[in-house]
Amino acid sequence: MWMVRRQYACRSGIDGVVMHITEILTPHQEVAWLPWAVQYFFLVGLAACSAIIAAFCALAPRGSSWARIEPAVTALLFVCAIAAPVSLLADLHQPGRFWHFYAHFTPWSWMSWGAVLMPFFVGLSFAFCVLWWLGWRGLQRLAGVALIVSALSILLYSGAEVMVLRSRILWHTYFIPLNFALTAWLGAVGGILVMEQLLPDTFGRLPRRPLLILSLLACLGLVTAAFAWAALGLSGAEPSFAYAYGLFLDYPVWRLSLAGSVAVGLVIIAMLWIWSVADRGVLFRVALGLMMLASAWMFRWVVLMSVQSVPKYGAGLYLYTMPLGPDGLLGMVGIFGLCAALIALTTAGLSILPRNPRLPPLASSCTK
Repeated sequence: MWMVRRQYACRSGIDGVVMHITEILTPHQEVAWLPWAVQYFFLVGLAACSAIIAAFCALAPRGSSWARIEPAVTALLFVCAIAAPVSLLADLHQPGRFWHFYAHFTPWSWMSWGAVLMPFFVGLSFAFCVLWWLGWRGLQRLAGVALIVSALSILLYSGAEVMVLRSRILWHTYFIPLNFALTAWLGAVGGILVMEQLLPDTFGRLPRRPLLILSLLACLGLVTAAFAWAALGLSGAEPSFAYAYGLFLDYPVWRLSLAGSVAVGLVIIAMLWIWSVADRGVLFRVALGLMMLASAWMFRWVVLMSVQSVPKYGAGLYLYTMPLGPDGLLGMVGIFGLCAALIALTTAGLSILPRNPRLPPLASSCTK
């Protein structure tokens, strides 16, 4: 099916009206990666970054400000480590195909490596969460060291699986895995802020200082990556920058996405500065956390779905309308519903079956 776009330019003069017609024939192209992929890359990034943060918190001295954010980040890890593989199987369109990665392993394929790395990561995540709940600090720290390595491998695999596609100039860049990791890091901090409000009151409020440090490191990394991308692009060493610059010049929708990204980034930085001055209450924390999560999700939507609307060869943009069924909106809502159900089960479980009663209490009125 071919879509015809017509652009008319009228010019009036003494001799009459001259009409210029520009026609662009654009084929109706189905997307290769469905919206399920956005959910998967979003959740797997949150899981990997929350695993790294949780492991470092486990290594921190007991009673420190870093140790006190451990309950929220561990709960976030538990939820995302379950939801991410579900969205991955859904993105394969036929979950029964999953066994092919093991029966026909291809070492040159990042997806095949992901089939090995992902179960190992999920198993380590479950073990880490159970050890935290039991209060077995020594074994938890050992599992945490292994979990950091596993989480780094997940960040590498999930970014490289997109980067290796040379047919897409905007994907074939080392900045894809880097930005996936940095935005996931920012989203993980947002998830911690939201999870804090859902945990039982026995865990107390989270201290601001470690969360501000994590947030500012993520923002600094994103700003540095953006300037490095622009500098390398202007020097001719990064083709993806010139290609993206052309899209920004030619298409208003891409200019709008750039303006929206810059605006959201500035709002997050401003909110972090306000929060660093003084604590602004529960609503402020939730709003900041949701904005961080939304920014990480929207980055993946633009990279995965919007880039697929750009033809590999030719002019114009493909017309994509997200279906309302399981391959589109319904599937995305279903994954968010799964996350909500897992959060409810986790928080209810911690209320009914609290951690080992021999452990010292975690609650503290200190928020700095």
